[in-house]
Amino acid sequence: MGPAGRHQPGPLPWWARESGVSSFRLLVTEPVDGAANMALDEALLLGRLRHGSPPTLRFFAWSPPTISLGYGQRLDGRIDEQAAEALGLGLVRRATGGSAILHEGPDLEITYSVAAGAGDFEGADDLLETYRWIGAGLLAGLRALGAPVDMVPVQPSDPAAMPAFCFARTGSFELEVQGKKLVGSAQRRQGSAFLQHGAIMLGAEPARLRRVFPAEHDPLAGMTTLEAVLGRRPSFDEAAEALAEGFRSAHGLALTPGGLSEDETALAAMLEREKYATDEWTRSGRAPRALTIV
Repeated sequence: MGPAGRHQPGPLPWWARESGVSSFRLLVTEPVDGAANMALDEALLLGRLRHGSPPTLRFFAWSPPTISLGYGQRLDGRIDEQAAEALGLGLVRRATGGSAILHEGPDLEITYSVAAGAGDFEGADDLLETYRWIGAGLLAGLRALGAPVDMVPVQPSDPAAMPAFCFARTGSFELEVQGKKLVGSAQRRQGSAFLQHGAIMLGAEPARLRRVFPAEHDPLAGMTTLEAVLGRRPSFDEAAEALAEGFRSAHGLALTPGGLSEDETALAAMLEREKYATDEWTRSGRAPRALTIV
């Protein structure tokens, strides 16, 4: 106890020592299935909300390839579940909104997530500003790879017009090349913290997309890939390195490679088992009643 009965503050954690924009943890994880990926993203969000986890930039991929549904998206026939099952694809529901994405393995996609909170950078408490801030980091990294990427300005939002396929529509501060969407993102805000994640297509399997999203006249009409733009397909590792450098150069961000804490690992395992791997959550968006997170 310090003077006047107050606790003396301990030393600041490593991620809070910088002035201005704080340091972020850089986390690159192995490809896992949809339930494990989405559980880990939510664990990072909850960890940041509780101030036990640092703000984190994560890069990851999927095994097996998996369709992720937006939080409020209905399974209404616009996604061919039988075709998805025949192709060996997984199915998971995100905690974030938006439309479905067919996530691929590390040969075809790199997925990013940012878990942060108010005070981690200027504007972190504002929805559109966080989209713009993250978009600026992604844009710098993609341009370093040689992609002539542009950031889309603020777009009107009409839930009634939301397509089943994420890449059929470009939202505010998402990234395009010559009018075709390259990055699809979604966000969830909880208290003073937020999670945003999104897919960056290294390449694509057109026949698989057409089978899974039969309601789209041509799911590739409004999207593009780095392979199509660059004439070559960057590797997952090359893309992760360029994107991390993009956040450093766009924001002066200090990125420190790190791993998961024991608390984060345990929370992610619980969320995977009791929420994201359950049919109740995947098919209806309702977390099991027994699930309590404090």
